[in-house]
Amino acid sequence: MPEPENRRPGSLPHDAHPHAATLKRLEKSSGSLAAQAIARMDETLPWYRAMPPENRSWIGLVAQAGIAAFTEWFRHPDAPQAISTDVFGTAPRELTRAITLRQTVEMVRTTIEVMESAIDEVAAPGDESVLREALLVYAREIAFATAQVYAQAAEARGAWDARLESLVVNAVLSGEADEGAVSRAAALGWNSPEHVCVVLGTAPDGDSELTVEAIRRAARHAKLQVLTGVLGSRLVVIAGGSDNPLAVAKSLIGPFAAGPVVAGPVVPDLLAATRSAQAAAAGLKACSAWQDAPRPVLADDLLPERAIAGDPNAREQLVEEIYRPLEEAGSALLETLSVYLEQASSLEGAARMLFVHPNTVRYRLRRVTDVTGWSPSDVRSAFTLRIALILGRLADGDPQT
Repeated sequence: MPEPENRRPGSLPHDAHPHAATLKRLEKSSGSLAAQAIARMDETLPWYRAMPPENRSWIGLVAQAGIAAFTEWFRHPDAPQAISTDVFGTAPRELTRAITLRQTVEMVRTTIEVMESAIDEVAAPGDESVLREALLVYAREIAFATAQVYAQAAEARGAWDARLESLVVNAVLSGEADEGAVSRAAALGWNSPEHVCVVLGTAPDGDSELTVEAIRRAARHAKLQVLTGVLGSRLVVIAGGSDNPLAVAKSLIGPFAAGPVVAGPVVPDLLAATRSAQAAAAGLKACSAWQDAPRPVLADDLLPERAIAGDPNAREQLVEEIYRPLEEAGSALLETLSVYLEQASSLEGAARMLFVHPNTVRYRLRRVTDVTGWSPSDVRSAFTLRIALILGRLADGDPQT
């Protein structure tokens, strides 16, 4: 008694299929067709020849699975089937990283071309047009299946990359950046640019992924490298590739919500980016004290507000970058600046108090500008200089304060 035929439940036996002869010949030819497809790939696709043997073997299995899936599909084309599982399920998920979508399309096209060229030999007499039409429909299904596989892989990688990027951004903002954060950033494509700064502002309402993508588009346009994320209500951008933090902030400001946007100082690398992030965060907190602050604004332009708000780094910076250089330049500069500010920025008033000519006061104030980079004649700079003098005296324990 013959063994029962092994077939899918509900499918027709070979002799009951309307194209049984073609189906049988297709099954017998599947092995040789796969071998021809692999040989054609080796002959026409340079990237295939350059691949490691293991990856070439997986591609061979995919080609064989594709031809076998077509045979099954030809047997019962009306039955619902997951072609992507039938064809691409034989290969490991890592293959989508080793082979690009373009290469996969070339592989599928080569296999389809081999099958199409063999139609006259495989099809039973009179079935050539039927098999050719079936192959065209199947090729369309394979194209959709290929797109689905790579879309799913891209979504999975995107979700993982987003989590990884969030870890790096959070580490920088919290002061926990280490070599591990640098390695994670490198996995995201961060190429360790020489100049790095952090830009902070309020995140807009809505989908944070859209905000992040908008930042990336702006960064590509400005030729910047960025690591970005939405942390609570804040939109954080770590930008690399420019030594001008204000220009960086201006180029990325579009996706930020209304409100202040603060750019931290430029630092040499990602490990030092915490300093830029802390300055930007302190500036964002203190920005409300300067109602006419520009948007965006540098964290260093908010030094007096940051110092008053209790930022120890701002206090130290004002003392070390303004007070100490003036102190080292001679007591005359400190005394002249102090009197000038006390006399409501009047040259004549300061000259009378110091018993010197107004031109002497003018010369000393120019020296103050040269030494500190802040001009006493500018209202905003004068405010910064006044705060620096106060903090410097406090640091020295001056009893007059």
